[in-house]
Amino acid sequence: MSDRKKRKLSPDSPTAYTDIQSALARIKPRLNGKHPDWISVRSDLLHLSTLAEALSKHRPRAKREDWSHRADDLDREGVALWNASVVQRDVPDDAYRSVSAALRLAGFRLIEAGMEHKPGIESLIHVLQLASKAGASLADVGDLDLAAGVLGSAAKYEDLLRAAEDPQGENAQARARAVVLYYSSRMEAAWGEGNTGVAEFMLEKATESDQYLSLLTPSDRRTLAGKMLGIGKELLRSSTQDGPGGNSARDSVKWIQRAFSIIEPLEDALDTGDGHLRRSILRSLSRAYFLSSTQDPENLSRAEASLQELIDSVDTSLDHSSVEYQQLRWMRVAILKRRKAPHGPLLEAFRSIIDHMEFSEGNITDILQELRTLGHDHSLVTAIHLHCLQRAFEAQNSSGLVYLDRLLLSLIFHCSKDDDNARTMQQLENALDLLDSKDYELPKIPTTACLTLLWQFGDRHYHAKRWLEAADWFLVGTHRVFGSMSQISNPKCLRKAALCYFQCGEHAQASAVIRRCPPTDAATHYVALLIAAHQGLEDEAVAAVHEMVHASNFNKKMLLLATRLANESGMKHLLLSVLEALLDASTHGKLEVEAEAVTLVRCIIRLILRMMSEPGADSTRFVPMLLRHFTTALSLVTALESKQNTAIGTKEVSWLWRTAYNTAVQGCSEWDNQEDSVSDLFDISRQLLEIYLRFPVVESEAGLHVFLINASFAGAAGRVFASRHRAPSIAAQEVSRRLRTERTYLRPKNDLYSRKSDHRKAVAQEVVACKNRIQKVFSTTGALGEEDVRRAHSFLNILSVFETEIACQLKTWSRVLEVIEETARTQNVDLGTFEAVTDILWVEKDCPVEVLFAALEAILHASLDRAVLSVEKFSRWLRAICTILLSRNSAADRTKAIGYVEQAVGVLQEHAADDDPQAYPMDERHWLMGTVYNTGIECLHASYLDEAKRWFEAAATICRFVPDGEARSEKIATTYTQLLARYSR
Repeated sequence: MSDRKKRKLSPDSPTAYTDIQSALARIKPRLNGKHPDWISVRSDLLHLSTLAEALSKHRPRAKREDWSHRADDLDREGVALWNASVVQRDVPDDAYRSVSAALRLAGFRLIEAGMEHKPGIESLIHVLQLASKAGASLADVGDLDLAAGVLGSAAKYEDLLRAAEDPQGENAQARARAVVLYYSSRMEAAWGEGNTGVAEFMLEKATESDQYLSLLTPSDRRTLAGKMLGIGKELLRSSTQDGPGGNSARDSVKWIQRAFSIIEPLEDALDTGDGHLRRSILRSLSRAYFLSSTQDPENLSRAEASLQELIDSVDTSLDHSSVEYQQLRWMRVAILKRRKAPHGPLLEAFRSIIDHMEFSEGNITDILQELRTLGHDHSLVTAIHLHCLQRAFEAQNSSGLVYLDRLLLSLIFHCSKDDDNARTMQQLENALDLLDSKDYELPKIPTTACLTLLWQFGDRHYHAKRWLEAADWFLVGTHRVFGSMSQISNPKCLRKAALCYFQCGEHAQASAVIRRCPPTDAATHYVALLIAAHQGLEDEAVAAVHEMVHASNFNKKMLLLATRLANESGMKHLLLSVLEALLDASTHGKLEVEAEAVTLVRCIIRLILRMMSEPGADSTRFVPMLLRHFTTALSLVTALESKQNTAIGTKEVSWLWRTAYNTAVQGCSEWDNQEDSVSDLFDISRQLLEIYLRFPVVESEAGLHVFLINASFAGAAGRVFASRHRAPSIAAQEVSRRLRTERTYLRPKNDLYSRKSDHRKAVAQEVVACKNRIQKVFSTTGALGEEDVRRAHSFLNILSVFETEIACQLKTWSRVLEVIEETARTQNVDLGTFEAVTDILWVEKDCPVEVLFAALEAILHASLDRAVLSVEKFSRWLRAICTILLSRNSAADRTKAIGYVEQAVGVLQEHAADDDPQAYPMDERHWLMGTVYNTGIECLHASYLDEAKRWFEAAATICRFVPDGEARSEKIATTYTQLLARYSR
């Protein structure tokens, strides 16, 4: 250290005072500059304070005139520096705050240096206040050493002030203010140094004397309480860092309690500053009580009482909805939760928060997050949600409606955790009814979110096999609040609920629920199918299948599942309906699907045949169904063959034609009045067999052509029989119609006759086609056995008879002649064929003679040519032919007639014996003899001598085979001779 610093400065020495003046000269201009160097200014101020402090320690003890003048200068300069610090006190620059504290320090030291040796009480009060304030400023900027030095000086003045006499008490209040200010400054400085003991000691000193406290002004009280509150808040902040087990919260209680005791007498003051400070102290005190309640449980009740007092004062204020006051309400919730308060107080606390809050994202989030911690009290959380929903509708400018979806989602999520499902459903219903009572409908996006959550919880119950609970969750989704998505969501909710009831066996309730669904979706009908099937209601199940396949969103997989269901339930009619629907869906697809349809139709046919075989089965119901599916099979097989598709195999076609054939054969004996259906089956079998025969792999199979012939003939024959049965019915209808027409005086129309004629023409064409097919088989194959050939020829003969019959009904006699000629040209024609043809023509009154004659000639020639002769029939046929020929009475006809007579004579000669079983009938012999004799006489009269000769010769021969023949022969010979002699003249 230099010699100058080491030597003592004497107040009489001009150097000390001069140094102070020099320092002031450097400092004052720089304080008024625009951009001063605060660091340098502060250094000079600290140096000035050091000089002034040294001077104050060695100022003159005796009053001298020159010193008095210097003391006044020092005091004046000190006051100027102090005032400069006050002017710049509110500048936010941290560097200047240090300069301001240094100004106060320098100002105080200058005033102290200029103070008289034995100051009065007023001077002591003034200098103590300055020292306390300077120390507080230095402590505030972190200059703790300087602050300690100043406050050490203040302690000396505080002792002097206490000892100073004030008999009249004129300075009592000022002295109290100065002393308390000193204690509080020492308290703050010690706290800043971390000296907790000194700080608490100064707290006790500042608050122990009621005499001093009673003399403080409201402003002094607020300042003192604010300092104590600040320390208490620091302790609270540190308590959150120390954790719940720290002692800081407990220590803060003492500081904040003292602050409240200081401010409490000002409760009735009108100054709003007091009210704010008081509420701040109560808020901090409540928090301190709350945080320290882990160590002192009684503090929890104190915290609640403090907070309730504070909230009561807040609710009466004008700004009761501020963020600060909301924090108080939240603190009350925290206190109530910690002391595990019952339902009522917690609900009221939350209602207070909700009633005073603005609806915003942050506030709603705070509410919902807090409610998550109260999940154990379901009724409480639900009531809070409901209150929040109610208040959302009452918020200004409808600001709360934006958050209805969040509140509703939170409520749904909370209710999902309640084990009491009935209570859960009631709570959800109350919330939704609240929205509905406000005529509010959720938009689509929030509705989708709520429904997704409802379905999620419903599915959770469903998978846990709590089906009734799951149904309740799904049915909540049908509430009118979700109307914006009802067209899409309601059917889904109802179907899910119906499935839940179905799973638990509540089929009646499931049916009631599914009936509420609109009948437009296939899934709805599928669920109805499930329910009906398990109820055993087969008719309802079948109806559901029919509705399902025609509804929207139909998927063929539904039918596959329904097939399994019907099979497991043993409902054949349902299975049949499902298979038919599946077939309809498959027939509109690609070739591969058509191939699958062939397999499917086989299953259907097999099922129908099984159902027909059951006792009491109604064939009239199943036969058309069976015929329809065989027709479908034929069309599928034909389409696949035309497209040269190899997806279909020979086994499928073989099974189909054989089944159709066997079924038709069975129908011949078991189906009443079903000739057309049997014929259709035979035709389908024949067509399938024709396709089957075109497969290369079946060329070597023998006997298939026999089935082809049989099926073709049976089909045609069946149509003829059906036509015969239909004829009486049509005739009866025609008579009935004629009677009705006559009653209405209208001319009858020929519609029935036209329809009957058209049908017979179709049957005739079918018969012709059948004959052509059989003949084609003869021409294309040589694999038929002898017996098969005979049977095939017999079929042709029968078909010729059928064709004759139909031609007679149609009056197409030219076609009858053609049939007779075709039959006559056939080598293996049966004589019975001509007999049948002749019998048909014989009874036809409209049959032309030439047609009947042709038939008779054909049968007669056939009898003679094939030596298959029934003499009785021959005699009658001959009689008919001769009658026709002689009635014409032309030379050619008579010549042909005498030829037939001569053939008859030949037959008569062979079969004249009485013991011959084929003996020529006696009446025919008499007719033959009389006709021949009379015709001969007619020829003689007509001068046809040659013809007459043949006739008389035949008559003479016939006479030998009739009774009294010889006499008749002589008479004929005599008559012939006489007549011949007469005409030869």
